[in-house]
Amino acid sequence: MSGIAVGSWIFALLMVLLVLRVPIGVAMFTMGAAGYVYLTGGETQLLLSSLKNLAYARLSNYDLVVIPLFLLMGQFATHGGLSAALFRFVSAFMGHFKGGVAMAAIGACAGFGAICGSSLATAATMGQVTLPELKRAKYSGALSTGALAAGGTLGIMIPPSVPLVIYAILTQESIGKLFMAAVLPGIIAMIGYMIVIKIVVSINPAAGPAGPRVAWPDRMKALLQVAPVLGVFVVVIVGIYGGWANPTEAAAIGAAACGILAIVTGGMRLRGILDSALGTAQATAMIFLVLMGADMLNTALALSQMPTELATWVKASDFSPMVVMVVILVMYILLGCVMDSLAMILLTIPIFYPVVMGLEFYGMSATDKSIWFGILALMVVEIGLVHPPVGMNVYIINRLAKDVPLTETFKGVMPFLASDLIRIIMLLAFPAISLVLVRTFGG
Repeated sequence: MSGIAVGSWIFALLMVLLVLRVPIGVAMFTMGAAGYVYLTGGETQLLLSSLKNLAYARLSNYDLVVIPLFLLMGQFATHGGLSAALFRFVSAFMGHFKGGVAMAAIGACAGFGAICGSSLATAATMGQVTLPELKRAKYSGALSTGALAAGGTLGIMIPPSVPLVIYAILTQESIGKLFMAAVLPGIIAMIGYMIVIKIVVSINPAAGPAGPRVAWPDRMKALLQVAPVLGVFVVVIVGIYGGWANPTEAAAIGAAACGILAIVTGGMRLRGILDSALGTAQATAMIFLVLMGADMLNTALALSQMPTELATWVKASDFSPMVVMVVILVMYILLGCVMDSLAMILLTIPIFYPVVMGLEFYGMSATDKSIWFGILALMVVEIGLVHPPVGMNVYIINRLAKDVPLTETFKGVMPFLASDLIRIIMLLAFPAISLVLVRTFGG
């Protein structure tokens, strides 16, 4: 059997395991081990020999330390009440417009994503903070839950972003450059979601009535309360890209700063610190289990030569590079029906990345192409968090809004998916959107 045929069988059986609700890390490890044994002629001794070094080789990677540190930073922000301060700040300036409270929720999601790095955590935390306010302001259930589900995706779009860290490690790309490249698309995503809300309330004013205007002294008070949080984001991103701290060091500084802020301004006590540590440990263990499963699977795929054969076949075909890219992005959207964002990145990048790097796009250099594809992949993976039938963000928000039917939440998400589609087309047509900041600041 050819490498592509072996790889196809591995993927087909992996999908069967996922349909049977086997955890993604276990499923990838199982199929990777089975594929490895098959490709080595049934030599289980070789598999056991490989397993001796697998966990250490992955978990001893210094760059991976950044993941628990960014997760801890988000946990401190959650348990320290910093999310509420962000929402009060944005709401003070926007709440008096039609749809303004929902726009404030989007802005707060973007702000929280800047110190969190996880979409699910952003959706869950901001949902708890803003859903009561949206209900009090008499916003429709569809708009409230749809906006928060979509806004939660900004948790991985606005850096720091855990999936981007994983992408950087898999492709040996600069974490700092990827973070910088994600800033402008993240801002465009936030603005696009706000425009969607404006259109929705223009068509149906009752869906998002205007709230009371906040006096300027209260606005300045809200600004002062949130200034330290914004400072953490600036220190982390500028520290990484400015060269005075590597990503791990900057994440450690950010986590420590968020912890201090949570204690001083948010009133976090010992219980909150323990909950933050436990939440970080659980999320880190889940991510690292998926990482090891992906390593086993990728070892089998590398042995099969599937990525190399696929890249060679695509390069020799008559398909235009843009058609190939669109097919890859569509496959991401379909995969979003059965798996989460981190699993998609781990599973597909070792296969799709060599294909993309072997094609010519707009005369870009290898580094620019790698960064551009990373941001494109991140945006399409983000869609998987809100589109049916899985849409993890949708289910999280819907569980918090117990009085809103799930169908209403999915209905509310649809206009935001249209905004995502427009943004992806923009980035496909104009790669400079993701590269301009990297180039401007000497990337």
